[in-house]
Amino acid sequence: MSLLAPRSHLLNGLNAEAYRRCIAEGADRVAARLAAVEGPFTGITPDRLAPTVDAVDLDRPLHDASAALDELEETYLRDAVYFHHPRYLAHLNCPVVIPAVLGEAVLSAVNSSLDTWDQSAGATLIERRLIDWTAGRVGLGPAADGVFTSGGTQSNLEALLLAREESKSAEDLSKLRVFASEASHFSVQKSAKLLGLSAEAVVSVPCDRNKRMRTVSLAHELEKCVREGFTPMAIVATAGTTDFGSIDPLPEIAELAARHDTWLHVDAAYGCGLLVSLKNRHLLDGIERADSVTVDYHKSFFQPVSSSALLVRDRTTLRHATYHADYLNPRRTVEERIPNQVDKSLQTTRRFDALKLWMTLRVLGAEGIGALFDEVCELASDGWRLLALDPRFDVVVEPQLSTLVFRYIPERVTDPAEMDRANLHARKALFASGDAIVAGTKAGGRHYLKFTLLNPETTTADIAAVLDLIAGHAEQYLGDSLVRAS
Repeated sequence: MSLLAPRSHLLNGLNAEAYRRCIAEGADRVAARLAAVEGPFTGITPDRLAPTVDAVDLDRPLHDASAALDELEETYLRDAVYFHHPRYLAHLNCPVVIPAVLGEAVLSAVNSSLDTWDQSAGATLIERRLIDWTAGRVGLGPAADGVFTSGGTQSNLEALLLAREESKSAEDLSKLRVFASEASHFSVQKSAKLLGLSAEAVVSVPCDRNKRMRTVSLAHELEKCVREGFTPMAIVATAGTTDFGSIDPLPEIAELAARHDTWLHVDAAYGCGLLVSLKNRHLLDGIERADSVTVDYHKSFFQPVSSSALLVRDRTTLRHATYHADYLNPRRTVEERIPNQVDKSLQTTRRFDALKLWMTLRVLGAEGIGALFDEVCELASDGWRLLALDPRFDVVVEPQLSTLVFRYIPERVTDPAEMDRANLHARKALFASGDAIVAGTKAGGRHYLKFTLLNPETTTADIAAVLDLIAGHAEQYLGDSLVRAS
């Protein structure tokens, strides 16, 4: 093969026109697929799709982007899970706004790396400006700072790293304790393990009937911790739990954190959309007292994955994530006031994910994003009323954000285990049909279904139709079960 062939695919000034044509064709293919999608999924199984993917000979290139796109139709695009469809109701995956996708195309082509100034230039300043903007929305004060991350799990990990290093007992990790509600994200436990804390380090605090941390229980656990000679390292309050969208009582938790001189981290990966809400910003009152905050723009700001950040009240605490390398960010760059984002990050090479949010704000504005998030929260309230009035279903809590957890209750079945099996089957059958996708979780040890509503195009009619589908699949299972039993 001539060396000219592969070089003709490098993105540079010589190949700018080829780049434009290739990207335009890719955009045309995706646009056509988006317009043609009839459901969120085709229902294809791994066993059916795997042979198509396995048949691709990666050592025999096609030498043609159009041919590669044709192949991609079969291996990916035709059977992808499409979050933009109004009956995708499963996980915390939002449809994305066009300005953010434009930003994604630009950042991928330029390919800046956000670790150092000499790899990014203006990209560094844009990220820093967005961190300041978000910290201002939170209310963290003039000393605040932060950095974009890969997602909530990384943000929570770095927040707890800072909390550990700021703790008075950082030298004796066995003494440290982290307090989080029983509905908090699993990344709290995962982070504790990665940070070398003991298996007992994370204290699970009970929730009330609305799945919010009980502050009376938190106060009790904090006092017990001190009484037994341990050190409260951090309290993790959640502003939007993954399962229920519940928001812990932030002002009361902040009071307890201050009383015990304990780092307060607020995991607002989901609830950060309230920062731009036109109606419900008050639900985050108290977040301004946090020492650190996790935000996931790719959950409730309608951004493509990934676009997230960790914010801190005191920028000096980020020094705990700083390491200097002579080839990258030598100490002299600090004296020269060169802004290197790697000094704040757990990552080194890092994408310019901030550009997506920047483009969104410059086109839609904060109020535009907030209006979209308010729509899905209102939709969840409408969905809750539908469920509460429908005798076929049991709904767990009235939503604060946009999540509904419920379960089908067959009229003629009293065995909870059989109800579990009916709900599990309904979810699986619905996914296999491709008509809709819902999530599942557990509440009180029993299996429940979950709607995570993040698409403003979803309607109450969609919700009602999916509920009917769920009931139909559950009844089909129960009918077949009776036949099998006889």
